[in-house]
Amino acid sequence: MAALVALALGATASASARPGFQAGPIDAATKQRMVGVSWHRGCPVGLNDLRLLKVRHWGFDGRVHRGRLVVHEDSARGMLRGMRRLFRLHFKIRRMRLVDAYGADDHHSMDADNTSAFNCRFVSGTSEWSEHAYGHAIDVNPIENPYADGNGYVSPPAGAPYADRSRRAPGLIHRGGPVVAAIGWAWGGNWSWPKDYQHFSAGGH
Repeated sequence: MAALVALALGATASASARPGFQAGPIDAATKQRMVGVSWHRGCPVGLNDLRLLKVRHWGFDGRVHRGRLVVHEDSARGMLRGMRRLFRLHFKIRRMRLVDAYGADDHHSMDADNTSAFNCRFVSGTSEWSEHAYGHAIDVNPIENPYADGNGYVSPPAGAPYADRSRRAPGLIHRGGPVVAAIGWAWGGNWSWPKDYQHFSAGGH
């Protein structure tokens, strides 16, 4: 009996030690970190409407890493499914940290090639809420998949070489490729103008 109990406990410990894919309410410590940074009073969604995703992803070093994303409750299941698909594809993601690690500054996060989702901010240069402010968008590997206006402006600046989408490189997303299908949201690389190759959104903009 003792041996059976020990075996069962060992199996449980082993299973719980394996990193997985989880979605749940945002814990108190993460809420405290977000308030006044990526979330503030006046945002179009409440903190209780958001969910914290804990996922695995392949890094550029060929190793498995743990990442975190915040998305809207109604997008959590679909995004978790997309992250599982990317993992099975061995698609490489440079890093995946909550945007609060960069003071919720979108440019700093992009410069770090950080993959992130929720950020209560406006569309750049407007007073219109971004899809990120609703938890309905994700930016993936911003350097390898930059924003490009077709007139020479590329953001982040380090992404300039990747405005040439004929390139083949780890973490780069191609039209018609498996990554777009895996995530399942509308891709900014399909926009007529400008091109936002890092951007996926549930609402299509």
